[in-house]
Amino acid sequence: MDQNTLAFEHAPVGLILLENRVIRRANPRFGEMFGLTPSDCEGLPIAEIYASEEDFQTIGAKVYTAIRETGRYSDERVMKRADGSLFWCRVRGQAATTDTPENPFSTSVWSFADLSEDRPIVSLTQREREVAILTCRGLTSKEIGLELELSYRTVEEYRARLLRKFGARKLAELVAKLSGMPL
Repeated sequence: MDQNTLAFEHAPVGLILLENRVIRRANPRFGEMFGLTPSDCEGLPIAEIYASEEDFQTIGAKVYTAIRETGRYSDERVMKRADGSLFWCRVRGQAATTDTPENPFSTSVWSFADLSEDRPIVSLTQREREVAILTCRGLTSKEIGLELELSYRTVEEYRARLLRKFGARKLAELVAKLSGMPL
């Protein structure tokens, strides 16, 4: 086995090669993480492992912009296993050198790290997930409101719901729980 294949097959994180948002190759860790075999992953549209179609569209638009501008993208998001269960995942991607600004999704390599042990899933609505992610990025309620086209008071209500759902007493504790930091 050559070194490249060895590295791909035995990486401690899930790795995939994507072409136009379809998985062309997956390593065993990726399959294990999503409850699939690597061969089950081949030809699978990446949309199948997103928590929702709305996540696929929303995150996809952000990925498209970032890949076009920098060739890279990373975030932490909720993903879906083959059995339908949800889990937090750190996702990082790099466009291949064959990509062009006109087609940033042509070929890319992505890594996936399961964050389940550090960040359990709490049932959240799509909007609560968006507010949680932006809160973890350090945005204020007003900044989140501008990004999501909501009033800051509505954002504050979403934050209050998140505090209750996560059993946090204050915003810093919520951010720690959302980001998986030890308390």
